[in-house]
Amino acid sequence: MASLSVLHAVNHRLTNIPVKQLPAITASLAISLSNCGELLSSTQSLSQKSKPGKSDASSDNAIQMHRLMTRLSSLLQDRSPEGRWTAVVLIKAAVEAGQWEILRSCEPLVRGLIAILTKPDPNSTKKMALITLTRIFHLTYQYPTLVREITTPSLPGFVTSALNLISVKASSEPVRRLKPHTPFVEIVLQALGELIVRHPTTFRPFSAQIHSVLLAIIGSTSPCFPDPVVNVAERLFVSLHQCAPKNASTDEWKSACNMTIASAHEAAQSVFRSVVEQWESVDPTTRRSARSSDYTKEVGGQGDALGLGAWQSVHAGVDRLVMLLRLLSTFLGTPTASAVAVPIGAILDLTSRLTSLTVPSPGREVQPNQQISRVEREELFTELPRIHTACLELLLTLSRTLESAVTPVGQTILEQTLWVFPAERFSRQVRSSTYELVQELLPHLGPTMSRQSVSALTNLIRACCSDLLPPTNDQTGPAADTKGKPKSNPTTANADSFLNPTLKQTRQADSSSYPDLHRTAVSFLPAVLMHAPTEHFSPALRAEIDRTIILTADKDAMLASVLNPMPAMKGRAAPASILPFLARSAPTSPDVEALIRPRMPVLMPTSTIGTYDTMDESESESESDPKPTTTIPSHTKSGFLHTSSSATTMLQSAAAPQQAPTLQMSKRTYEEEPQVLRSQQQPAAQTTAPERSHSKKPRVSAETTPAPSLGAASPATFTGTAAIPAPVDPEITAAAAPAPVSAGGVGAAAAAEEEDGDESGDDLPALNLDPDTDDDDDDDVSMDG
Repeated sequence: MASLSVLHAVNHRLTNIPVKQLPAITASLAISLSNCGELLSSTQSLSQKSKPGKSDASSDNAIQMHRLMTRLSSLLQDRSPEGRWTAVVLIKAAVEAGQWEILRSCEPLVRGLIAILTKPDPNSTKKMALITLTRIFHLTYQYPTLVREITTPSLPGFVTSALNLISVKASSEPVRRLKPHTPFVEIVLQALGELIVRHPTTFRPFSAQIHSVLLAIIGSTSPCFPDPVVNVAERLFVSLHQCAPKNASTDEWKSACNMTIASAHEAAQSVFRSVVEQWESVDPTTRRSARSSDYTKEVGGQGDALGLGAWQSVHAGVDRLVMLLRLLSTFLGTPTASAVAVPIGAILDLTSRLTSLTVPSPGREVQPNQQISRVEREELFTELPRIHTACLELLLTLSRTLESAVTPVGQTILEQTLWVFPAERFSRQVRSSTYELVQELLPHLGPTMSRQSVSALTNLIRACCSDLLPPTNDQTGPAADTKGKPKSNPTTANADSFLNPTLKQTRQADSSSYPDLHRTAVSFLPAVLMHAPTEHFSPALRAEIDRTIILTADKDAMLASVLNPMPAMKGRAAPASILPFLARSAPTSPDVEALIRPRMPVLMPTSTIGTYDTMDESESESESDPKPTTTIPSHTKSGFLHTSSSATTMLQSAAAPQQAPTLQMSKRTYEEEPQVLRSQQQPAAQTTAPERSHSKKPRVSAETTPAPSLGAASPATFTGTAAIPAPVDPEITAAAAPAPVSAGGVGAAAAAEEEDGDESGDDLPALNLDPDTDDDDDDDVSMDG
């Protein structure tokens, strides 16, 4: 009933409020409709047999829904833009809330929404209409009947109207020409890209038109489109292969991918003309296609195998090459409807060509082409980091797509990465991409890396540590020691440095704060510690890694360091653990707590697993109502003579199959201590086997008995408790029972204690040095007798 009242309020406001004022409350009305999802999605029907004077609930619901749909259709055809805007927003909210019940009757609404795309409505109304139509087509996909009745007839008109918003098509040409400065490019491409995957057959007649629009966006050099628009265009370009005829989509994908690689080689041929490349393709077709450039003209291209337009200048050529590398990454990262053959060899051949040319550095000189000016060559060296960053991102996408199958080519990818890093480590983008790529390769290559392979990563690891640590500041403030230094020229001194000494330090800190670089560097060190063989690290390198993660307080890296310590090796000092730093930096972390204080479960005997405790009711009552227990003198608990409860439990469980029911160690054992003492004063023949199955109990009387002398000590008078009790045969125990203690001996002992005046409980009991054997016990019994 609450939903019905809300829906009634929505209809009342839509009907009584003027249309000009509806956009102000449209958001509130949309939220109210979304809260009526249970009512809108339920099956409604008008009841024709309702009694007079009595309303039917289902009829009221159907009436309110009918009023809503009628009002939305009226607003969709309203002359004012405010009414059409309100209708578009509320239709989307009603369709998402009502699902099938609203979708089955929304065919007139779909026609009205497509008509809005051709009207001179505001851009916001057209964008919202595109979003609403895309949502309706998505929701009808799971209902084949609705697809046949609504989506299939309406989708061609929607595609035509959407393409008309961003391009112009001549009647005699099969391709389209992109409109300049249109605001609908991104949203139209997103809508087409989401629908083409589910309805490729419907999009097949439009594939050539969409292809021409996408080439104009992807290959544009001036003006350039924003990166989000180019990314959406690249994904839609890759998805076009699904519009191919039956069983031809795989060949279409492979052909488009090979054409992209060929276009990248053509662009690199012109961009790299100022140097002599030390590279030769492994593909004979690529070697034959390499042609000599006309060095008298400006660097540029006149078209390629993919159908992209012309470009001029080194910067435009680098933009084209970077775009083609990103398009290759999109090919590898976009899911396909069927299995495709990835040209791994051709991709690695292209990346080998691009990474073999690096910025000149000491020990790595580049052979220049004397026919090209030095200015063009220096401009190329300036743009090389951008090319290599896109190349590393392509290799990263390839590694993530292949997953564990990257192992056969993983070493090749790692070598190409390490070619670039030493020469261009000054670029933050190159460092960030290198960290991310090597981190992706380490789980597959790390366990099999040799000492030489780990040594090749030394410079990379040191650079990562340097990126994580804050910049060093040698400035100590205005009070720095300037004695013995010549005074600086007052005309060139920076006066602001005297007024604000921390200005230089602040600028240094700000210049090193790059989120992407910090994120990749933080995740790189734990990957190195977890997957690379730690025995191949030099002590200095491992010390630098530990020092960095301690200073940065990186819990994950410190945990990886503790879990992967340096192994002890001959001739090398034992490495120190950073576990104290980990415990100090993350004292409340559950994984650190589990590492420092592991709580292992109690190991139960196998004979008691899966069984129930058969305790008598009298025993359970006695345990639930605890009674005062007899206090054991301190000399029976002292030192190493105290019985270990864990050892007793283990030995009792081991001896359980061999003995009769024995007295288990529990709280009841100490409660029955007086009974045991009284049984010790009776003849040995009356002692039963279950009561003597434990180790020998200490003989304690009402009065404390002093320890006998070492000469008079015997197994019969031994007052200590065995450190590790052993199971004893009941027959031997009954035969070896000690004789009772006489009353005179107890009185003499009491008199000796009074004369001594010392507390016998603080003294350790005397030990019996004679072997505790059955023969000795028999002798003692006979002597006492």
